[in-house]
Amino acid sequence: MLLAIGAALLFAVNGNVSKVALQNGVSSLELVSMRSAGTALILMAITAVRSPASLRVSRRELGFLALYGVTGIAMVQWLYFVAIQRMPVGIALLFEYTAPLMVALWVRFVQKEQVKSRLWLGLACALGGLALVAQFWKGITLDPVGLISAVGAGAALACYYLMGEHGQRERDPISLMGFSFGFSAILWAIVSPWQEFPFARLTHTLDLPGALPGSAPLWLMVLWIIVLGTVAPFLLVLLAVARLGPARVGLIGMLEPVGAGMIAWVLLGESLNTLQIVGTVVVLVGIVLAETARQPATSVPEQEAGALHPEGASPLPEGMAP
Repeated sequence: MLLAIGAALLFAVNGNVSKVALQNGVSSLELVSMRSAGTALILMAITAVRSPASLRVSRRELGFLALYGVTGIAMVQWLYFVAIQRMPVGIALLFEYTAPLMVALWVRFVQKEQVKSRLWLGLACALGGLALVAQFWKGITLDPVGLISAVGAGAALACYYLMGEHGQRERDPISLMGFSFGFSAILWAIVSPWQEFPFARLTHTLDLPGALPGSAPLWLMVLWIIVLGTVAPFLLVLLAVARLGPARVGLIGMLEPVGAGMIAWVLLGESLNTLQIVGTVVVLVGIVLAETARQPATSVPEQEAGALHPEGASPLPEGMAP
């Protein structure tokens, strides 16, 4: 449980560290590019030490890994970074965490799997809670681009789960993540070539927000995002899944949006009103109901794939991004 809680808290802190970096001279494209490249290098090094044979990729598998990296890693991260630039971190995570609902609806209506009736209650709770958070009756109180990006991140994350179920039939999760982050890095290197990258900007010193005293260089925050915001919590999730099972780790992972919102409130001043807090609780209840809606015989592989979330701790019974 301590491993799972540690992973969720590291992911929660990472969202806020990422937002500080984004507010101090790093673009969402630059940050996702550095995060992808750094994470890929570390995970591939781990793979080379513990399982060198996993570095071999067949021609048949290459296309899948490239698509998985672009869809499940690159798009999830980039859209998430765009969202947290424009809206509170906790709210952005809530919209991204609708991915389990999307997956459950996909397996019910497309894959024709049986799901428990609690799915519909979970869907109603999630939609109702999100309406309270966004307060649509006042018009759109959230930034439209941020809102679209957060929902898009959720859709990309749902694709990530579904593709991850297939990917782990072929290889271990560490090498799968290493290659996926690698293809994400290749995509962003094409979009924004590394020779044009503003490396000098990383030496700038920025003041730390809120209750944190002092200042820190920008490169140190980026290093935190790569090592303590991605690689470390991902490995903690894998260790926790081996001891608790994916379902329990996934439920503990729900600490991430709660923790991220609380940290953002203290450090970034991103407070929510009473209705938004109620909506947050209702959304979390809906997600938990959706996570447990798939029949046991078919839920385990997907739950294990969820343990690879590129943004945060597993919303599926997931994290890993997030």
